[in-house]
Amino acid sequence: MSTPTPANTQPAATAAAPEAVKPSNFLRQIIESDLEKGTYATRRWAGSPGDAAHHAKGEPDPAKIRTRFPPEPNGYLHVGHAKSICINFGLARDYGGVCHLRFDDTNPEKEDTEYVNSIIDAVKWLGFDWAQLGQPPGSAAPYQASDYFDFMYRAAEHLIEAGHAYVDEQTPEEMRVNRGDFGKPGVNSPFRSRTPAENLARFREMRDGKLADGAAVLRAKIDMASPNINMRDPAIYRIRRATHHNTGDTWCIYPMYTFAHPIEDALEQITHSFCTLEFEDQRPFYDWLMDRLCEGGLLAAPAPKQYEFARLNLTYVITSKRKLAQLVQEGKVNGWDDPRMPTIVGLRRRGYTPAAIQMFAERIGVTKSDSWIDYSTLEGCLREDLEAKAHRGMAVLDPVKLVLTNWDEVMGPGHLEPCQLPALPHPPEGVESPVRHFTIGKEVWIEREDFAEVPPKGYKRLYPPRPGADGQMLPGNTVRLKGGYVIECTGCTKDADGKITEVLATVVPDTKSGTPGADSVKVKAAITWVGVADGVNAEVRMYDRLFSDAHPDAGGKNFLESLNPNSLKVVTAIVEPSLANAKPDDKFQFERHGYFVADRIDHSAEKPVFNLAVGLKDSWGK
Repeated sequence: MSTPTPANTQPAATAAAPEAVKPSNFLRQIIESDLEKGTYATRRWAGSPGDAAHHAKGEPDPAKIRTRFPPEPNGYLHVGHAKSICINFGLARDYGGVCHLRFDDTNPEKEDTEYVNSIIDAVKWLGFDWAQLGQPPGSAAPYQASDYFDFMYRAAEHLIEAGHAYVDEQTPEEMRVNRGDFGKPGVNSPFRSRTPAENLARFREMRDGKLADGAAVLRAKIDMASPNINMRDPAIYRIRRATHHNTGDTWCIYPMYTFAHPIEDALEQITHSFCTLEFEDQRPFYDWLMDRLCEGGLLAAPAPKQYEFARLNLTYVITSKRKLAQLVQEGKVNGWDDPRMPTIVGLRRRGYTPAAIQMFAERIGVTKSDSWIDYSTLEGCLREDLEAKAHRGMAVLDPVKLVLTNWDEVMGPGHLEPCQLPALPHPPEGVESPVRHFTIGKEVWIEREDFAEVPPKGYKRLYPPRPGADGQMLPGNTVRLKGGYVIECTGCTKDADGKITEVLATVVPDTKSGTPGADSVKVKAAITWVGVADGVNAEVRMYDRLFSDAHPDAGGKNFLESLNPNSLKVVTAIVEPSLANAKPDDKFQFERHGYFVADRIDHSAEKPVFNLAVGLKDSWGK
């Protein structure tokens, strides 16, 4: 029997084509204003990151704007990162620019090449590339902050020599106390008055490993009385004897993130540095540092500018890397790619598509104020994307056998009647739907809930004959087996415990779907089914939301107490034979049940495994 190969709905790793008109937001307005004013029109690009002298040798930058996505490789990316990826890469795409993928790997104790590789894979899967203009996709390697350590050290020495930085040897507790608070100005460090020569000598001793970890830090010299605590002489270098995944043991001092990040942006000629609102208070230091290094001629002007947008707050989700790691480490989930996790690898394994996530990012927009997005919005985007793409198929998740007692008499002993249905009921214009093939015989599987001995009011599926108001027996209900025949229920059989083991019915001749007699008997319901003769056993993982609380970690709550005990139910289902051709990551609509994906890790032809991606409608809505 020939069956169609299910369409794999996974798009190629290319960015979605921009729509004719994009909804405006404040980030787009900033970019458009800068382009109109020519703010960055004089920039040059030497083909690789570098200082002012390096870029002065380059050509006028062909990229109208440069953005960046700069994750720290200390964990797996989650849905909040997906929003940032779509924003940064999407804006660069829409305005004739380039978005850099850069690893902010300045913390050697928490970073790992496993996370580096997972981030590269996630960005590519979402459909984006970081190649320079004119270069083929996939031709560029990501940038790494650690490759700029030499320049960062040089920049630190420049600040020292210019009187803008000093080595502080107070204890961490003394620095904390002397920093003050929101109601009290800070107190100058007793080491703040050292001469540039003294500070430079001491800083080089830090570099050469002559001081113990934690014995000293390099601080920017700004204003200990500043109302912005971040401007009270922030630390910019610390001593850490730790092996770095990229630079090994070359360094025993490492730059602080707030110092390194703006330098990374400037070396890469970033024009618009977009980040989330928690970095808003750091912007004055970002600008201060850029001004000092441009004044000294180390960096090319104009310097990049930082702009903040609201992070993604999604109900029924946590995005703390620490808490996500705890879920994995304590076995609450089955790894970072568990389909219940909000990680990009988890969403992918759940059955989410790049197109659905990009649609979600576009739909929720970009704002300056925090707000909560309901999880159903994300689910709705997946339904919308899969509706026209996902091949249909019938699956019985809680099977009970249906026996057509007159089948041999009507159709012939052992006869199997071929049936077919379109794989795509509503294919795109100009596209002919593939066809699914299956057979019907004397025995088929139906959902247990499709039979009721005593039907509730309004029940339209199978129920046996029952007494009417006048005491006369009324016939059992008739329904259509979808794509097959009309049948009339006659009863059921039970085991010793009273559990229904078989549903009994008769087939109505000449009512096969698609034949002239199909409408000769009117029915009020059609039910899904799978033939016993050609049905395929499959493991089906019925996933639900990981948390039952919309805000599982709000207000200091223990998020583990909000874990949904019903977030995973595994059943042995029976699916129609067309689904036997499924390849890992193929998406389907199991008719009446929802959208499912062949698990990209565990699925095989010998042991089919399908994950519930999303139901046909929101089961959590009020």
